[in-house]
Amino acid sequence: MKLQHICRVGALILAAAVTGATAQQAINSGQMATSLAGVSDTRLSLTGAQMRQAVLDNIRNYPGALPPRPLTFPQLENLAQFIVEVDFDFNSAVIKPSSYRTIGAIADALHNPILLGYGFLVIGHTDSVGGREYNVGLSQRRAEAIRDALIDPFNVNPAALEAVGMGEEQLRDPAHPTSGVNRRVQLVNVGKKFCFGRSGEQFVCQ
Repeated sequence: MKLQHICRVGALILAAAVTGATAQQAINSGQMATSLAGVSDTRLSLTGAQMRQAVLDNIRNYPGALPPRPLTFPQLENLAQFIVEVDFDFNSAVIKPSSYRTIGAIADALHNPILLGYGFLVIGHTDSVGGREYNVGLSQRRAEAIRDALIDPFNVNPAALEAVGMGEEQLRDPAHPTSGVNRRVQLVNVGKKFCFGRSGEQFVCQ
């Protein structure tokens, strides 16, 4: 299991990578929450549906076995985010038991009071094994599986999570498109989504 959490706010960048069983022990939900909390009050106007459409448009406009260049979303670049590897059964959206601890750590981070009211994108990425359109569907199902696991049994607010599949359109290592480093899940804090009244009632921020 590998974890890399990245906070792109001002000059602050926090990154760490760990592997194997050590990674299971090293994942720190408090650190993840802190890195995800470093965002401005500006909410992201880009929706998951728009991102999914951009992915399909990229495949249609730039056909081929591999994307000629990674698809970019400048709107996301300065938002707090972290990247974690979650293991799935081959060619499947079934999360392997070895990753349950990682899912739990993510849930603990999202339950941290400093992230109360924020919304998050759960973005799935694949390597280049398989067709590009197929990989978009596979990554979408995997992102949805992680979202579902965070909701049940970990009780993360469903309205705070949106799953998006990128397929292989944002290869982390384009020089080695089949490398495992390309298979990852990216969580992005998209800004304040829910506000709270004086009595604690929750409503969507205007």
